[in-house]
Amino acid sequence: MAKSQTSDAQLVNMYISGDENALATLVERHQSRIYGFIYSKVGDRDKTDDFFQETFIKVIKTIKSKEYYNEKGKFLPWVMRIANNLIVDSYRKDSKIRMYRDTEEFPIVSMIKDTTPSIEADMICDQINTDMLKVIELLPDDQKQVLMMRYFQDMTFKEISEVTNVSMNTSLGRMRYAINNMRKIIEKNQIYLSI
Repeated sequence: MAKSQTSDAQLVNMYISGDENALATLVERHQSRIYGFIYSKVGDRDKTDDFFQETFIKVIKTIKSKEYYNEKGKFLPWVMRIANNLIVDSYRKDSKIRMYRDTEEFPIVSMIKDTTPSIEADMICDQINTDMLKVIELLPDDQKQVLMMRYFQDMTFKEISEVTNVSMNTSLGRMRYAINNMRKIIEKNQIYLSI
């Protein structure tokens, strides 16, 4: 059987068994979708290249360790989760670590601030979440279901379409309608969600 007709799971097993070309086939098969996914998150070609490379380094390490890879038949969503986690981790580090030189004009001590949210900020966030959930409850059930799965369960549209037994285009359409309907509800009821 040609590698182009081999399933992702079979290619992973071939790679684990020592066939390096099996991984090349997987990368070639999914490269444009994974690259596009990363680019949509970071919006910069150089960063996208870096994250793409980091993602596949992690994929290789995980598959070679065997005990941690068990995503049978769901290779692409698994790789996209790895890419997303690497991006999120990177931005978290970037926001925490800033290098400053301690000078008289710019003492480092003045940069230290309490980043824990104030009681007021917590209350505002709670109110926004409550208002958002009320808006979501006003959506038709099929739109509400897709929105909850995507944003609160972090499922891909492919996973959503499998769970709900509809096509991926239908899932995407429901999400688009959900977002449009939420905008209309927010405008109609003059709900302000920003702090």
